[in-house]
Amino acid sequence: MEFKDRVAIVTGGAMGIGRACAVKFAQAGARVAIADFDSEAGEKTAAEIRESGGDVIFHKTDVRSFAEVEACTEAVIQKWGRIDILVNNAARAIGGVVDEIDEDSWNEVISNNLTSVWRFMRCVVPHMRRAGKGSIVNMSSVQSLKGFHGWAAYAAAKGGINALTQQTALELAPAGIRVNAVAPGTIMTPLNEKVFREAADPDDLIRRWNEAHPLGRFGEADEVAEAVLFLASDRASFITGDIVRVDGGLVVKGD
Repeated sequence: MEFKDRVAIVTGGAMGIGRACAVKFAQAGARVAIADFDSEAGEKTAAEIRESGGDVIFHKTDVRSFAEVEACTEAVIQKWGRIDILVNNAARAIGGVVDEIDEDSWNEVISNNLTSVWRFMRCVVPHMRRAGKGSIVNMSSVQSLKGFHGWAAYAAAKGGINALTQQTALELAPAGIRVNAVAPGTIMTPLNEKVFREAADPDDLIRRWNEAHPLGRFGEADEVAEAVLFLASDRASFITGDIVRVDGGLVVKGD
């Protein structure tokens, strides 16, 4: 198995893309720690992984809290003694154009999406340094690369993730730690399914979004997870500081 005996933390691992990552890492032999604020969904995902023979723990974690991130990191070290892979996937999206979004909402988005990445890296990287190796994959978005009306804070946070990914790739390379990011397009997660279902005309909205992608469809969480696993693996041993799009051609299509 590709990740046998390796330990992976997946933040926001209870549902959607994070869940797909956690499941695939476990299937590939990794020991997986799911860090998520949603206890019910997190425990459910962990139970499903265990039922399939995977080695997994769930740690309730509010990624906005440095103390909780630190506690999660220490719990993983206490359990398995190492951390080989960190997937910073936790996210929160609040819409609003730049002159309408309020400061609390702005700070909420930045803390959940961008500062949370720093918090986990700050806690996990020292353990990777001591091991002399590690792989970090941060979840960005095509909204960091292409403008979408009404998502100022989210785009800023994801753009910050790109910059942080490239900066830390440079800083951590001498320690044998690789840092990359994945930028998904429109992915059919439970959250997006809910958004489309609640639209005034769900079928028309889905049709228009399908047409926005050159490949003519939405992406699936498993497709994003495949990119994450590749970047975390030894197959990507000479890749660091990259932002990999999994977007069905959305960015290259332009307007």
